[in-house]
Amino acid sequence: MTPTPTDSLSIELYDQPGHLIRRAQQIAVSMFFEALGRDVTPVQYAILRMLQERPGIDQVTLAHEVALDTSTTAEIAARLETKGWILREVLPRRQRRLVLTPAGEAVLARLVPGLLDMNRGLLQRLDEDERAEFMRLLRKFVQLNNDQSRAPMRSAIGVEGKPLVL
Repeated sequence: MTPTPTDSLSIELYDQPGHLIRRAQQIAVSMFFEALGRDVTPVQYAILRMLQERPGIDQVTLAHEVALDTSTTAEIAARLETKGWILREVLPRRQRRLVLTPAGEAVLARLVPGLLDMNRGLLQRLDEDERAEFMRLLRKFVQLNNDQSRAPMRSAIGVEGKPLVL
């Protein structure tokens, strides 16, 4: 049977990976705010966490590590500095070195229990093997499609401390 023109244009919305990824992002952000409140956004958390892991990195390297464009990273860093959570030190050639303040460290320490609960909650309906497989495939998807992002991650560290393999 030959598909009619309307059949060939009909694609089930929930069979489209892009739509499901968008929905998964909505769910993850909603659960983040429910578990952790609204003092810190998921992107701010990523920046704070990277600065905890790599104290003193410059703002451009930070942008590459968390896969953000440099202007967005600069705006967020300025907001975090205003909150007193990071310090930005101007280096030669207008680069900025970033470090967490004790207040920033305290924010991260306060977030960890809720973040662990949130991560468990995100995947709790999957059994242990499904969780491991989901995370493996998600990491693989992100790594294989990194160059498609408007701000690809450029890191020697990669995901979970493993070298980024593209």
